[in-house]
Amino acid sequence: MTEPKETTGVQAVLFALEILEHVAVQREAVGVTAIAEHFGTNKSKVFRHLRTLAQQGYVVQDEASERYRVGARMVALGHAVNDSVDIVREAVPVMRKVRNALSHSVILGMMDRGGVRVVSVQSGTSAIEITVKPGSLLGYHYSAQGKVALAYGGPALVKKIVAAGLPALTPSTITSAKELEKELEQVRKQGWAMAPDEAVMGLNALAVPIFDAAGKVVATIAIVDAVQFMPGKATKLQIDTLVNAGASISESIGFRPGRPR
Repeated sequence: MTEPKETTGVQAVLFALEILEHVAVQREAVGVTAIAEHFGTNKSKVFRHLRTLAQQGYVVQDEASERYRVGARMVALGHAVNDSVDIVREAVPVMRKVRNALSHSVILGMMDRGGVRVVSVQSGTSAIEITVKPGSLLGYHYSAQGKVALAYGGPALVKKIVAAGLPALTPSTITSAKELEKELEQVRKQGWAMAPDEAVMGLNALAVPIFDAAGKVVATIAIVDAVQFMPGKATKLQIDTLVNAGASISESIGFRPGRPR
């Protein structure tokens, strides 16, 4: 029987890769029917591709449920790709563009134990420099970067941070678990976080998440300045510029919009 035109040659390879990508981002093993419904195609076509991927070790089928999950070969490939991706290298050109567009200092932070670690800084262009030193650890509940990490890091992380206590660094620091959850819900809804006067009086930051190929938040990009120049309400230009920057860096390290997080 001749393979349908849309699944021959390059199109067949692309569809197989789309199936592999879909299986890879699922939190649990997924069945042929669910995959076929997702792509709007028939089960036999999906099964043929899954069988080929399984033969090569990229997916495996659970004997009991007959559902598919990523195989050892795909896991090894993922680790190899992850090791070759340098987030700082990808982020620096984007950070410069943000700095030039907004004039504020631009901070790249990566997830670390206890908060978000500053790994790269592009200083602002104003005469008075307001920034954060590389190597600084920004706490989860009182920094814009930390709020972003908490908002997308999952319930277990939030529970752990709340259980450890929410100390006040300033009169504006969030110290209530209920207030923090409300804030995180707002962050998830709007896609960004601010923290005016919460870490240090007179300092503010606006941060957005950076996602990896698996849809996991791995870093943040933020602008930082004095509240005199960055008051508690962000401008549309600031938000749009930073959100686009976060999306650009995320895409450069493999993230694709629409994937489950």
